[in-house]
Amino acid sequence: MSNELTHHPGQFDEVIHIIDNARSRAMKAVNAELIQMYWSVGTYLSELCSASSFGDKIIDEVAAYIAQKNPGVKGFNRRGLYRMKQFYETYKDDEFVTPLVTQISWTNHLLIMSASKTADERHFYMALCAKEHYSKRELERQIGTSYYERSMISAKKPMPESVSHDVRESILDTYVLEFLDLPEQFSEKNLRKAIIEKLKQFILEFGRDFTFIGEEYRVQVGNTDFFIDLLFYNRALSCLVPIELKIGKFKPEHIGQINFYLEALDRDVKKPNENPSVGVILCASKDDAVVEYALSRSMSPTLVADYRLCLPDKTLLQNKLRELTELALESGEGDEGDEE
Repeated sequence: MSNELTHHPGQFDEVIHIIDNARSRAMKAVNAELIQMYWSVGTYLSELCSASSFGDKIIDEVAAYIAQKNPGVKGFNRRGLYRMKQFYETYKDDEFVTPLVTQISWTNHLLIMSASKTADERHFYMALCAKEHYSKRELERQIGTSYYERSMISAKKPMPESVSHDVRESILDTYVLEFLDLPEQFSEKNLRKAIIEKLKQFILEFGRDFTFIGEEYRVQVGNTDFFIDLLFYNRALSCLVPIELKIGKFKPEHIGQINFYLEALDRDVKKPNENPSVGVILCASKDDAVVEYALSRSMSPTLVADYRLCLPDKTLLQNKLRELTELALESGEGDEGDEE
């Protein structure tokens, strides 16, 4: 008889969860303390500079004093101290940041402050970081692909009544898929396979509420099999999200195809506690007027988005956002936001 212990796969998963959860809580607590310290130092420096006739120049003396008293402490040179002062002065009168400020790493705070031009943009990236738990590299990527401008443009475009506010917030009007590294000529199969190979980056772009279920997902209606390009589940919306890929321009007949898939999923796949499925047609380009006409009589929650395989021009997006904002103001909708 063997004296070796045997265990089944996953038997000890609970201890891993205990360790991981404790480490996560510890890291969050440490980050919260660090951010609070930077805030307090920034408060001290801001008040000191205001009271001193030398202004910001006194920061050099503070940096030298810290180096003398605590030579092993890093991050408190002139540059670091100035950033702490900037951090405090940027947000001291901003009530929006209070519940978010300690949830974001110091590195990401610095990125947001340096890259954002308005308070609205800062608020957007802070909320996004707190929700998605971005690393520095992930946040850099989102800022580099103009995620803020793309999200604001999506929010300002008219939507059919079948699409709820929550759905609109979860699906962008334009996605940037520069990470796919596709050749100049490619098929829908090439596009689908490239997405599967870079699924982590694809979910970063779509949002971490999306959970992948399968590619070429089979649904059977009558005696015929049909295959959905990509099927996801969205945890925030509590629903299935089929994505149909098109390498060409959007056509009105695409709506009939996605509506058919939505009906099949809702009848045969959706669980009773889940919300109706939401369809996404992801195409290379689209005419907004054609999309509006095509969706105007559709009773199914369906969205049409286009994709870009290279980084967008931020200036063009900002101009487009400005135009949409002006149109909304002329029609008496929305406001100009918190411009600085």
